[in-house]
Amino acid sequence: MPSSSGLFYIQTDPANSRSEQAIMNIPNQLTVARFVLTVVFLAVLFSGIPYHHSLSLILFGIASLTDYFDGKIARRDNLITDFGKLMDPLADKILTGSAFIAFVGLDLMSAWMVIIIVARELTITGLRLLAASKNIVLAAERFGKHKTISQITAILSVLVMISYPNWGTLGQFVFGWHIGEQPWVVSFTVLAQWVTVALTFYSGMVYLWKNREIYLDDM
Repeated sequence: MPSSSGLFYIQTDPANSRSEQAIMNIPNQLTVARFVLTVVFLAVLFSGIPYHHSLSLILFGIASLTDYFDGKIARRDNLITDFGKLMDPLADKILTGSAFIAFVGLDLMSAWMVIIIVARELTITGLRLLAASKNIVLAAERFGKHKTISQITAILSVLVMISYPNWGTLGQFVFGWHIGEQPWVVSFTVLAQWVTVALTFYSGMVYLWKNREIYLDDM
């Protein structure tokens, strides 16, 4: 509408502006999607429906990709938010922790291994919350990133191991050839689990040692 000076201006609706600001950005949407995919992944894994192992593999793979893309997009477009800082690592831990616990219930992984993994994640989460209460931001360590990659690899290998028998001749050709008395994917899965436990434990000890002043000051 025209102003007294003869210029035109556009009148904005404050309600619309507030609604636009309230729309969750794409990285945070991907983070929330990871929570939802975790629930669906677990439901399918225990469902017993046809090809449920293969479907759970696909769901976990998609959930893992959301972890990669939400961080990439957030850094590229400067969309880092307090919600993302809190919920993104939490979504990761819930996704991987739920998978490992489910594997214990399905007799696919030893309980003591999962106890070490889950205990480490809870301990480091507690340390970060303690640091946040002191206005200290703890950056991710290099070993922590390797740990995350090893955990995802171990989970995917377990899901492939229980899925490939349903993939026909191609599955047998790629994953079924033997090393010794068992298919190579079984040997790889066992190795991946041991590597994951070792890296998870070691990275946790390194993280606790490097940031020991945070919790020692309160003792």
